[in-house]
Amino acid sequence: MNESATCLICHRGLYADELGRYACHPCTDRMDGQLRALTGPKGLYARLSAHLAPRAGNGGPAVSGSRTAPVPLRLEILNLMTAGGPVLGPLETWVRDWREHGRAEVCEAGTLQQRVDHAVQTLRFNLEWASANHPAVDEFARETLLIYRQCEAQVSGERRPRTVPVACPCGQTLRVTLDTPGCRCPRCGTQYGHSELMDLPLADRRIAA
Repeated sequence: MNESATCLICHRGLYADELGRYACHPCTDRMDGQLRALTGPKGLYARLSAHLAPRAGNGGPAVSGSRTAPVPLRLEILNLMTAGGPVLGPLETWVRDWREHGRAEVCEAGTLQQRVDHAVQTLRFNLEWASANHPAVDEFARETLLIYRQCEAQVSGERRPRTVPVACPCGQTLRVTLDTPGCRCPRCGTQYGHSELMDLPLADRRIAA
């Protein structure tokens, strides 16, 4: 039971109907949406395969002729699609974690797509329980967001958001983006929410380098 009366993810105060939970309702809904976007034949994970070929100079996928060598695959996308990669690996790790609480079953049978779909379905089914009872749900939220962003960036072709160095009062430089949900200072341990991070001053360039 969360006794702090604040959401571990966005750090806002919990409403009366949220007291005791580790994650507020909006953060729970956000995690659910990110998980849901990964699965199915039209989900982000399935769509990664359409972007395996390197992009040509005009922005479209490179196409090899019949007399040329096969087009090399984009390793960053191939890595996302592997069994031990940064998508399926963390998802199944969380399923195993929740299994220790009697809430889930791991299924490593079938194709990688089927394993991703099973893991996501299991996590979504138990998400409300985790938001109310799992003290590490904030870590789960960060990993879920990272998985979603990695897949979405490759499918959409968007560039990664620009990193900005900001200064914690203790002197530590924190590297954040405009959509960083929050972070903890590794030096002093202060936990910052998104709005608090945006209020921090820019770090001195000599310190940030």
